[in-house]
Amino acid sequence: MATNKVAIITGGGTGIGRAAALHLQADGWDVAVVGRRKAELEGTVALAKAGGRRILAIPADVTKQAEVKRVFAETVKTFGRLDFLFNNAGKGLPAGPMEDIKLEDWQSVVDLNLTACFMCAQEAIRQFKAQSPQGGRIVNNGSISAHTPRPMSVAYTSTKHAITGLTKCIALDGRPFNIACGQLDIGNADTAMGGRMKAGVPQPRGDIMPEPVMDVDHCGSAIRYMASLPLDTNVFTMTIKATAMPFEGRG
Repeated sequence: MATNKVAIITGGGTGIGRAAALHLQADGWDVAVVGRRKAELEGTVALAKAGGRRILAIPADVTKQAEVKRVFAETVKTFGRLDFLFNNAGKGLPAGPMEDIKLEDWQSVVDLNLTACFMCAQEAIRQFKAQSPQGGRIVNNGSISAHTPRPMSVAYTSTKHAITGLTKCIALDGRPFNIACGQLDIGNADTAMGGRMKAGVPQPRGDIMPEPVMDVDHCGSAIRYMASLPLDTNVFTMTIKATAMPFEGRG
């Protein structure tokens, strides 16, 4: 069991981020949960397991660099160091033709799904390099869409493909400083974002089909495992999905 380890989880107020935060907190990690909605973050804090470590809610908009810097400064001030970042915050757009997407809507997805992850990774790397013992781990939330798109999902899919490049660069450039980086690709977790699959979503052949989903708690368990490894060992990519969702044969 991990002890005296410190984690930051973005998008920690709901869904996958909440599940990851609660798994780590119960496993002996001090955890800072980050997101724009204070009430949701406090909901995560309220679910903390008795006997686990501390959990801190930090309301912030991670698309703003000054707020990202504040999150990391507050976390280190409270807990003393940083060992793990889960870049989880993300969003998509309603399905629609690519040519009809407004530039500002495209940019809002890029800002959160990619640029915010980059800025959070920058701050984590700076802290990992500066602290003693040196090093730490970053896991990026890639999604099944980092591999295969859904119809009419260009903004989300493009950013998730880009996350794979970010993951590879962090993993490569972090080696000399004991920094590990991996990616968790999730398919159809039963959350507010992923749970819509149960009602039916467009398929490549043009019809609408309900898709199986899985308990989001399994995503938290996957993050707990990835975070638990010593820094000389890394899960570079992991895919966790509802077994019967259309992925292997999608399209």
